[in-house]
Amino acid sequence: MLKLFSRLFSLGAAATLALAGTAGYYHYALPDSFYVTKGTELALHTALPIESAAEGDAPAYAAETVPMRGSVSLRLFGFLPIKTVEVTAVDTPLVVPGGDPFGIKLLMDGVMVVGMGKVNPEGECPAERAGIQVGDMVLSVNDTPINGNAALQQAIGEAQGEPVQIRINRGGDIRTLSLTPLYSQADACYKAGLWVRDSTAGIGTVTYYMPNSGRFAGLGHPVCDVDTGEIIPLSSGEVVGVNIQSVTKGSAGAAGELRGCFTPGKAMGSLYLNNRCGVFGTLETQREPAEAVPLGLKQDVHTGEAVIRTTISGREPKEYAIEIEKADWGSTGTKNMVIHITDPALLDATGGIVQGMSGSPILQDGRLIGAVTHVFVSDPTRGYGIFAQTMLEQAKNAVQNGAEAQTAE
Repeated sequence: MLKLFSRLFSLGAAATLALAGTAGYYHYALPDSFYVTKGTELALHTALPIESAAEGDAPAYAAETVPMRGSVSLRLFGFLPIKTVEVTAVDTPLVVPGGDPFGIKLLMDGVMVVGMGKVNPEGECPAERAGIQVGDMVLSVNDTPINGNAALQQAIGEAQGEPVQIRINRGGDIRTLSLTPLYSQADACYKAGLWVRDSTAGIGTVTYYMPNSGRFAGLGHPVCDVDTGEIIPLSSGEVVGVNIQSVTKGSAGAAGELRGCFTPGKAMGSLYLNNRCGVFGTLETQREPAEAVPLGLKQDVHTGEAVIRTTISGREPKEYAIEIEKADWGSTGTKNMVIHITDPALLDATGGIVQGMSGSPILQDGRLIGAVTHVFVSDPTRGYGIFAQTMLEQAKNAVQNGAEAQTAE
């Protein structure tokens, strides 16, 4: 009998430790705050049941007026405390899923330094001597705005070898450097020793747009310079139509690619933001509002079956089956979930995820929950996705910040 009690005690202690360990895992894995749709309560899709209980008399966050905030206690199996989180009730919008390919034409805010070179037989580089680095954005020379390579060359040439004040943006840090141009015998002019780029173009996929305003989001990750890897500061940009003509199939160790051409005619829309979560702008041509679906919040995303909408030929998107293998609600970057392409037709045509599919919307349970962002180079059938909630928050912040800036002016 004593042995039986000892074994039961040991099993009970082990179970208690296991439950405590699981609660500890969820304490750190779950975020400290959530959004919910107004009139609803927080429900979590987890491997083990987690229940939420309002702190106080009533769940204020579930009120019909928004935004409303409240605190809830999360408990494993309804009794083991995990943590207290803040919950905010919001109006979750209806959005139109994309999947359409689009062309991106970006004009940079300034010019980006992509390289430096010697300008005389002595091997001197004025830009290097001034402290300029690859990846810097040149904004102005002697207070004259620089909007292209030609403008930079003209400003340097007009200085006739006298020192100039160059204003640069280095990762958000604005600074002014003094540069003295040197005369190049080979080119018969004064030069700074800079190689710069003032624009870029590429292909992506529309994630969603708002049926009333036409504002849209795409890519799910930033447009970066091909040489420096830096996010390109946007001065202005156009959205143009694209016709997908062929696919370079992906394989382990070699990423595939969608190949297409810009369609002639008027631009489809304009861009106002390029940041870590994608590109954002306004489309002039829209789908029918009847195709709109609810935007899913991050806790709506769960492992299991889902679909992506993407275009691998022509201009019309199709839906393909995928499986969500992991969803990290606490992630704040662009790699919020791991997806696995399972559709035989897509695998046969592309080998999985390829360049140009970034931004392809992910739908689950009738909601738009995210977008494709990256491919695993070692396994092109798998890749990362970003939460749609994260993209929407970025778009709202950009609009709000823009409105505040205009008010301040």
